[in-house]
Amino acid sequence: MINRNTALKIRKTHRYLGLFLGIQFLFWTISGLYFSWTDIDDIHGDHYKNLDRQPKAFKNLINPSQLNIDNGIQTIDLRDINNTPYYWINQKWLFNALNGNPKSGITEEEALYVAQSYLKNNLEVTSVEKIEAVDKHHEYRERLLPAYVISYKTDDVLKAYVSVADGQFQTVKHRRWRWFDFLWMTHTMDYESRDNFNTTVLRAFSLLGLITVLSGFLLWYTSSPTIRNILKRKNK
Repeated sequence: MINRNTALKIRKTHRYLGLFLGIQFLFWTISGLYFSWTDIDDIHGDHYKNLDRQPKAFKNLINPSQLNIDNGIQTIDLRDINNTPYYWINQKWLFNALNGNPKSGITEEEALYVAQSYLKNNLEVTSVEKIEAVDKHHEYRERLLPAYVISYKTDDVLKAYVSVADGQFQTVKHRRWRWFDFLWMTHTMDYESRDNFNTTVLRAFSLLGLITVLSGFLLWYTSSPTIRNILKRKNK
């Protein structure tokens, strides 16, 4: 049986570890509850999207091989930009798919057309802004820049993002997603970029959490009258 001094040290270690880790445990619990009680489709903004959207069909497109592309074509996508077809080639260049003319980014009007084709038609636009750069905590991080930010009149502070270079609808963000993103940051403990699940801080707190749990089991073992009685019977 562990002596009294050792038991007191275990109790003290458990108490202070619990106090130190308690706030983070609370964040893990709150964020876990939020994740499990929310519909991930709503977080993605599907209730604002036109889920029945069908890509528009175009005729009389030029052969992409006619375009003057250095080193050939590796990837190609067809874009519908304001009822005009465009080729997005090699993740770099935009060409009119009817006449082959190159296009250097899209306009604000074209961005509105793209956003409206992906979202429900009952949304009212309040502003359009062009952004050139964002930080690691921005809701539009790790996506193609520059981009147009289209804000809508909703209680959720809805915003849609359309990239300038290729005219592609990127994403929508709203209040519930922002709460999700904040809680995700507290869950992963990545306070720099929010999306790294292998941070040193998370690993350290996870290890300390395991030690706290194990010290709790050990504390129960050393202080349980039942365990003491069992050990006494064995020693007789």
